[in-house]
Amino acid sequence: MTTQARLLPTAALLLACLVAPSPARAQRFELSYPTAATASGAPAAPITGRAFVFIARTDRTEPRLQSGSTRRSEPFFGVDVEALGAGRTVVVDATTPGFPLASLKDLPAGDYYVQGLLVPYTQFRRADGHTIWAHMDAGEGQRFNDSPGSLVSEVRKVRIDPASRSAITISLTKTIPPVSRPAETEWVKRVRITSRLASAFWGHPMPLGAVVLLPKDYEKDPSRRYPVVYTVGHFSERAPFGFTFEGCDRVESPEARAARLARSARETGCEFQQAWTAGKVPEFIAVFIQHTTPYYDDSYVLNSANNGPYGDAITTELIPEIDRRFRTVAAPYARTLTGGSTGGWDVLGLQVHHPDVFGGAWSLYPDQLDFRNYQFGDIYADTNAFVRADGSWMPREIPSSRSPEGLTDLTVREENQAEAVIASKGRSGGQWDGWQAAWAPVGADGYPQPLWDKRTGRIDRAVAESMRTSGYDLRAYVEQNWSTIGPRLVGKLNVAVGDMDNYFLNLGVYRFETFLESTKEPGKGPYYAGTFEYGRPLKPHGWQPWTNQELLRTMAEQVARNAPRQ
Repeated sequence: MTTQARLLPTAALLLACLVAPSPARAQRFELSYPTAATASGAPAAPITGRAFVFIARTDRTEPRLQSGSTRRSEPFFGVDVEALGAGRTVVVDATTPGFPLASLKDLPAGDYYVQGLLVPYTQFRRADGHTIWAHMDAGEGQRFNDSPGSLVSEVRKVRIDPASRSAITISLTKTIPPVSRPAETEWVKRVRITSRLASAFWGHPMPLGAVVLLPKDYEKDPSRRYPVVYTVGHFSERAPFGFTFEGCDRVESPEARAARLARSARETGCEFQQAWTAGKVPEFIAVFIQHTTPYYDDSYVLNSANNGPYGDAITTELIPEIDRRFRTVAAPYARTLTGGSTGGWDVLGLQVHHPDVFGGAWSLYPDQLDFRNYQFGDIYADTNAFVRADGSWMPREIPSSRSPEGLTDLTVREENQAEAVIASKGRSGGQWDGWQAAWAPVGADGYPQPLWDKRTGRIDRAVAESMRTSGYDLRAYVEQNWSTIGPRLVGKLNVAVGDMDNYFLNLGVYRFETFLESTKEPGKGPYYAGTFEYGRPLKPHGWQPWTNQELLRTMAEQVARNAPRQ
């Protein structure tokens, strides 16, 4: 080889370096909180938790409240902090993960409204021997961007330029105040207990609660007892069935009413309240269960390796407390269940795992009843949760949500990206992390063992199989145990879902019904004798086929049918 030939690669390399773009930069943020002291004058303890920067194009509300795991989210970026003391700085820069923009370097130069947030975690020394840090719910329902006790900055309008090397400093000078609990009324009462079982598991006081709606004339006849309908779902302080007096002076327009009824037969909270207070519906005590965990705003009501013994806590602590404080008919035939979405899964989980505690479940648009449709994908057969390749040259992103017409709203990858920005180690309080905490085994580090890698989507089959064998795949559990639980579930399982559920939850319902209908075949009985109803056409998540008043009439008929004969 000649000298000239040997020099050519070197020259080419030099030229490439000269014309190649320099690595992308991003203006960085530096967050800190001022020196603080406790009420006794001692220095405040350093904070372990998660720090965020929120960036919004408008100031219609605080930037932190414009961000989350939705398609309309404004950009936000998050990083873990450990023992961050007052006056110390945490940096958010181009390496910090973000959503919906993956990095600050992807943010166009311009004027933005920015805000910082620091969410503190609590250390839990659990009974299983693991010590972890996670966010202790403060009555907000695990909303990471609005949790009481978090440190937050003022909103500032700043110029952000990726070409700038200067830092934007953010001082976290305010604390998000406690949530105000609504007052009790003659109709609505509140129960809050400390669960002995959950507290022993977490090594920390863990609350259970309930919002109780009393029937008309409850106080007039102190000898009368009532059946109970338990409603379950995402954390709320609202009364069951949307019961309210607020805004009832406003008249719903014919157009708004028609649009609502096109989605669902469910009446407004005001309409329900007017029927309830007038005594036009069967008289029940209605109870909404509150059961947040450090991982999610809903425990998914069964005993869990990560969440603790919430199935036992609800059935052996909270329900007996309701029976003690209120004049219930404290018998299984007089306890019915209903809930939608997460609550729809919850009520079926309670009914099939505790068939002798409850007398019937009416499940609405429930979370996945069969993990062969984990929303859309199959966690037993698929290798990746984010993409469906099938050996083709045109792999497809797996959708997580869709419009009733079928247009993809968000993909599984995008939602998991958002959760990974909100928190590491499955602590986001988001939906995918919530399922994982409820159903997956504990990992070696004490946090939920990931069902899939949030960066690549690769599924861990061992985790999926553990979820199935632990009884959380309700179709698999019911099918495997029908010979023993089936006789105690006859007439108790009722499900309704829209045919175009936004989260593909109708797919798991079809599979659940397929098994239950097979119980009429010789040798597979007893026949389940329940109901399945499908909203058609184009009925979305949230659809139900009857008003809540009609549902209570159906429940009252079931209670009367199953009541002991005098």
